[in-house]
Amino acid sequence: MKGNDLFENESIPKAFFTLTVPLVLARIVGLIYNMADTYFIAKTQDAALVAGVSICAPVFILMVALGDLFGLGSSSVISRLFGEHRDDEGRNVSSFGFWGSVATGVLTGALMLIFRAPILRLLGAQGDVFRHASQYYTYIALGAPAMVVSLVPTNQLRTEGLANQCMAATIAGSVLNIILDPIFIFTLHMGAAGAAIATVLGNVLSVAIMVYVTVKKARKLSVSVKHIHIGREHIQAVFAIGVPASVNNLMQSFSGVLLNRSLAGYGTDCVAAMGITSKIYMVLVMIMVSFAFGAMPLIGYCYGAKNRERLKKTLRFDIGVQVCLAVLVAGPMFLAAPWLVSLFLHDPGIVQMGGLMLRMLLASSVFAGLFLVFITLFQATGKALPTLILTLSRQGILFAALLFILRALFGFHGVICAQAVSDVLSALLAFILYRHAHLDL
Repeated sequence: MKGNDLFENESIPKAFFTLTVPLVLARIVGLIYNMADTYFIAKTQDAALVAGVSICAPVFILMVALGDLFGLGSSSVISRLFGEHRDDEGRNVSSFGFWGSVATGVLTGALMLIFRAPILRLLGAQGDVFRHASQYYTYIALGAPAMVVSLVPTNQLRTEGLANQCMAATIAGSVLNIILDPIFIFTLHMGAAGAAIATVLGNVLSVAIMVYVTVKKARKLSVSVKHIHIGREHIQAVFAIGVPASVNNLMQSFSGVLLNRSLAGYGTDCVAAMGITSKIYMVLVMIMVSFAFGAMPLIGYCYGAKNRERLKKTLRFDIGVQVCLAVLVAGPMFLAAPWLVSLFLHDPGIVQMGGLMLRMLLASSVFAGLFLVFITLFQATGKALPTLILTLSRQGILFAALLFILRALFGFHGVICAQAVSDVLSALLAFILYRHAHLDL
């Protein structure tokens, strides 16, 4: 099926699922990889090594943020340009996004190596933990270009409907990582360094496959340096969407820190219960986010083509999918919440507390899904201000304010319902912004 046929003539359900299902499957494999990675590191039974690797988690958030800066930013512009049949300009934006991420990755890696010691101390590494963290951090810094770049073609290729190829590349990288982890960590006795090298090589393989697909399969995208030149208008458009996307990743980390600090005053069990709850809830969130972001190329193409009727149908279908996920996935999870928590820890107090926390989060799933639909709509159509406002709301300023107010009013129960209230208010804010966005729907 040609890319234009998929975006212009195919039925909305088929076009939607062609673009989104591969992304969902790739994310699920990524989740399995993350669990396997954690499992192999934990199998060392070295608390300092586990802590050293864990301390480096913010580094990954930074790299994802930088990757989204060029990945989501460029793909948003490209999909609209393709919709307008300005294919040459879209090709140039794709090359700019790719090489911009390469340069950013190289610069990031260099700065990380130069300031390695102060950064690690800032992250909390000391003693034996510092040694393991330094080993892990060093190889992650060396692999920064591949890790930042990996998020660009996986977004861009979907603008041509090459979602299956993106999925294959992502899965191949994850599988290689899983295979190499035990070899490097245990067989070669490389410890934290081995875990980092396996992660970097997995990303290198994914990038290599996606670059190959771009060169051999894509008709309108490019990774050639000769296509890198674009006008100021397109550069501004890339960053107008890319910067909020990057900030969104940082906000997720920010909200997690705030939540844990708020729960710490109620005891270690509360923090442990929320840690388990967050991992369970993340499965649903990952699926909902994948469907929402997977639809962005279709939304952007319809908007660029000024096909308002098809855009309206896509938006309605997108909303329907999110509501169905909230009912069919979140519903059973809500009923089985205590049992799900008990799969991780058997302490009755933590199970009861975690079950309550999970139900609080799941209760607002419909609103979280609606929020995702609207923020991806704004990203796909290049609406920078609404995108930035929403980015700073759900897990940023609005969440922080609600956490403070609800804790003061209701104590522990106020803390654990802050995210649910934030979901509801953020969805309402998104709808208001949508009504005033002049999308002519």
